[in-house]
Amino acid sequence: MTHNPIRPWRNIERRVSRQIRVGKVLVGGDAPISVQTMTNTLTTDVAATIEQIQRCAVAGADIVRVSTPDEGSTFALREIVRESPVPIVADIHFHYKRAIEAAEAGAACLRINPGNIGNAQRVRDVVQAAKDHGCSIRIGVNAGSLERHLLDKYGEPCPDAMVESGMDHIRLLLDNDFHEFKISVKASDVFMAAAAYQQLATATDAPIHLGITEAGGLVSGTVKSAIGLGNLLWSGIGDTIRVSLSADPVEEVKVGFEILKSLGLRHRGVTIISCPSCARQGFDVIKTVSALEDRLAHITTSLSLSIIGCVVNGPGEALMTDIGFTGGGAGSGMVYLAGKQHHKLGNEGMVDHIVELVEKKAAEIEAAEIEVAELEAAKLAAFAPIYG
Repeated sequence: MTHNPIRPWRNIERRVSRQIRVGKVLVGGDAPISVQTMTNTLTTDVAATIEQIQRCAVAGADIVRVSTPDEGSTFALREIVRESPVPIVADIHFHYKRAIEAAEAGAACLRINPGNIGNAQRVRDVVQAAKDHGCSIRIGVNAGSLERHLLDKYGEPCPDAMVESGMDHIRLLLDNDFHEFKISVKASDVFMAAAAYQQLATATDAPIHLGITEAGGLVSGTVKSAIGLGNLLWSGIGDTIRVSLSADPVEEVKVGFEILKSLGLRHRGVTIISCPSCARQGFDVIKTVSALEDRLAHITTSLSLSIIGCVVNGPGEALMTDIGFTGGGAGSGMVYLAGKQHHKLGNEGMVDHIVELVEKKAAEIEAAEIEVAELEAAKLAAFAPIYG
């Protein structure tokens, strides 16, 4: 669980799940909740796909999924995997041969529904390929592509049908002595997805991949995903997430991290606390925040920055952030460091100055973390001869 003894109402008790490995990324158990996205390039366009994966990795993506609908795509996957800085999940759709080819090409995980790829022998062949090449598997149930017999049974897509589908797929893997899998039960309807995930969380100890599928454009999709994923994560459900947007995959990564950061489940980069601005503002808040978001995108160290237009809420917000700036009068405002007034600053050069302050603070935090790690390493080395 997240640990906050001072403010226990912020604690989230995560569901206990098995831990699997997707390449170098641990999923489930006590591992951090990972953020995933998916390329939207033609996989056979190797250069474009690699470039997009690299941009997503810079934005913080832990895992990237790549569609492999045909033999040309699985052939291209070998080079993509070799050049990717993060583990690659191959989405093989319905063809069992694509799964085997993707495993041979080095995919870290196969996105597949075992019950949809054919007879028992084909399932065994795919599972054997996954075992041989160290692949995990994601069972990906989607309300829009449920099996016909389940639609006949339930009359329409619903949480019960989705979970039954997922458990059927799980059974096929367990029958083949395969346990390195995670599972998702996605729907574009927030209520259906949330209900399905809540039911699934009690039905299996497998790691759960969260997503509101086909959520929409950048704004509407972000809102739907924040509501759906946020509520599930708040209740402790979810080991890895993907925000599905009709937008650049990099935006999916950014939104994913913002959801996790808002719940204290992951910490990456600068968290900017800013007001919506009003007639009291002592500087152009919206323009300033936009500039700072762009200028500070390279910072990966977790720290907080408050940018408030006036003295009504500014000093109070600055008390709770690493660095703060509050608008004042006569074209200047007050800079706060560690919650305390530090110096006045003119509006004209404020963005450059704040960027310098944030970069300096990030460097200090990084240096302190390195020092702690070195001390811990030294302690372990000192005790090694004693404990063997």
